[in-house]
Amino acid sequence: MGPVDVEQAEAALVERYPRLVRIAYLVLPPTLGRNRRVLTAHALVQRALPRRRVPGPAVPGARRPEDAVDPGYAYVRGEVLRQALVAGLPLRRAALPRRAQLPPLLPQVWGLRLFPRAGGADELALDQLLSRLSAPARAAYVLRGLERQGDAEVLRVLASVGAEDPESALAELAALEEEPGSEPVGEPGGEPGARPGERPERVAEQAGPGRSASGGSGGSAGPRLSGASLLESAEFDPCTLQARPGDLLRRRQHGRAALVGAVALLVCGALLGLPGDGWGRNGAAAPSYARNPAAEAALDPAKVKRVSPAVWPGAVRRDFSVWPARGELAGDADLLRRALAVWARPGGAVESSATPGTPVGPPMGPPQLLFAGRVDAARVVLFHDGLRIVRYAEPVEGGAGAGLDFARADAAEGPGATAVVVTRAAGNVRYLTAPWVTGASVRDLLMPGKEPWRLGRDARGVTDAVPSPALAKECARWNTLELTDDSGGRLLGDLGELLPARLLWGAPDAPVDATGRDARAAWARTACQLTTVVGQGVRSVQAWRFARQTLPEGAGRATWVCTRAETWRGTGSRVLAQFLPPDRKAPAALASRAQDAPACGAREPRVLAGALWQAPGGGWYVLAAGGPDVASVEVRGGVTARAEGPVLAAKAAAGARADLSATLEDGRRMPALR
Repeated sequence: MGPVDVEQAEAALVERYPRLVRIAYLVLPPTLGRNRRVLTAHALVQRALPRRRVPGPAVPGARRPEDAVDPGYAYVRGEVLRQALVAGLPLRRAALPRRAQLPPLLPQVWGLRLFPRAGGADELALDQLLSRLSAPARAAYVLRGLERQGDAEVLRVLASVGAEDPESALAELAALEEEPGSEPVGEPGGEPGARPGERPERVAEQAGPGRSASGGSGGSAGPRLSGASLLESAEFDPCTLQARPGDLLRRRQHGRAALVGAVALLVCGALLGLPGDGWGRNGAAAPSYARNPAAEAALDPAKVKRVSPAVWPGAVRRDFSVWPARGELAGDADLLRRALAVWARPGGAVESSATPGTPVGPPMGPPQLLFAGRVDAARVVLFHDGLRIVRYAEPVEGGAGAGLDFARADAAEGPGATAVVVTRAAGNVRYLTAPWVTGASVRDLLMPGKEPWRLGRDARGVTDAVPSPALAKECARWNTLELTDDSGGRLLGDLGELLPARLLWGAPDAPVDATGRDARAAWARTACQLTTVVGQGVRSVQAWRFARQTLPEGAGRATWVCTRAETWRGTGSRVLAQFLPPDRKAPAALASRAQDAPACGAREPRVLAGALWQAPGGGWYVLAAGGPDVASVEVRGGVTARAEGPVLAAKAAAGARADLSATLEDGRRMPALR
């Protein structure tokens, strides 16, 4: 081999990169694991490039047929083998580790584990055989089977890369050949009649899957050890890879530990950087971990506020602030201490949830205790801190599985403070009712003509279990909670949160509880649309019949209903315009929807919606309807029409699209809800 330039070695490395990486992967010890073997193989090949011109031998020897033709490739291959042999050496305490023995700095893959594609039974047997060989023997095997080198060239290459006792490596391969059921290991002369030292014309002519060394159909139980096709299979191709995630739980734990360590380091650095006197970065504030009397009082179970049962009958307002502390565990200081501690510092095993817009920080002061008792198989504690309802739950048996839920309850008064969810289990829900509630029942919104059935409550105010529609997969029934007190009845719906939403009916400026006949009839056809606002922090849902319309072709009289969901946080309201066909058993069809729109609300009690409708006779029409103060409706685009009054019906083609607008009685223009 003559002198090798850096450019010549680089060209050989780039051109034969997949083959060089395959050689490194096969020679590396299988104990590294497939992911690290892949990255290490790529690193060894990328580090094989010389830094300067490499001189060749003073007296070059005669070239053999099996010698590498390209000196640059021969040099890079030798460097790869040299580093791969070093990587297989065990680490010793007395000696410093060499670079090839350490995990590679580059390339690196974060968050994924890479490994070649899985092969068949022959590849698995070959991989097991390679794991039994020493590093020099694996190198000899690869030079024989993959590089098609004779024994003399194998010995020369192994000696040039620093392998200890190359003859022992060949002897190790020979010992495997003598085992029962094994094929000739890497012998280049695998065809019948081949002379010693003669290699086949093509790699595929060597013994491979389904072929024996004699050329017949393989009947041996052992793997086809001399098959170059196995060495060139996808099982040993570190350039064609599959990706899988790593240990996600361990990564999360390490990430949290690193974050905590970084925060602690920053805090310590800030404390060390403070001057002896004068103002620091935070002014007159105490260090981050200094004791604070107000914060400690918020976590003291002895300072938890407890309201007497005699307060609420004479209170001016009826809200959570006058709820008495109830439950047989209201005096359990250990339970309250655990609940307050988890509230302030929830651990990684705590299942926590919060409605949108609800802060999840620690209590701002000693909270008010609403309930502490055993419900089903859990110990439940309910707190109120003026802004939030906080629910803590832990299993009665065992110490794992604690839960923490937050829900906004600011300005909750009267009907908004009549019930709180205590538990959810097996698709059922239990409520804790206000002390002024005199009766509780369950009404199915989808069956408006059916009388509600009585819901039992115990002495603490906890109801019996009720199937929750928020947890159901299908809208087969929609159970609501109907509560009565001295001011009348309230209808509440479970939307998957701590506080049930109040269901209302009527115009935006004067809604009432949806307990009347007309309200129940409309809600029966629109209740299934409540699934679109589950888990959104909804405070109340109001339905309003804003128009009636006589349909073309004598199809009957339809109804238009606008449904508006208001949230506790003020933003995030949703508006749905629904079309109710004349058939009273048919559910409502969603015509349009909007997010954070003022339509159908107290600030903008107007709405305009439209839909494409097919008559029983087969004709298609564009239908539109607006509120009572709409003077005319106009449609343009795929259909052009105008009608005086709040409703419009225009002949159209199937799939037609049009833009709606309306003129109000005061002359202003109003677009359609969207």
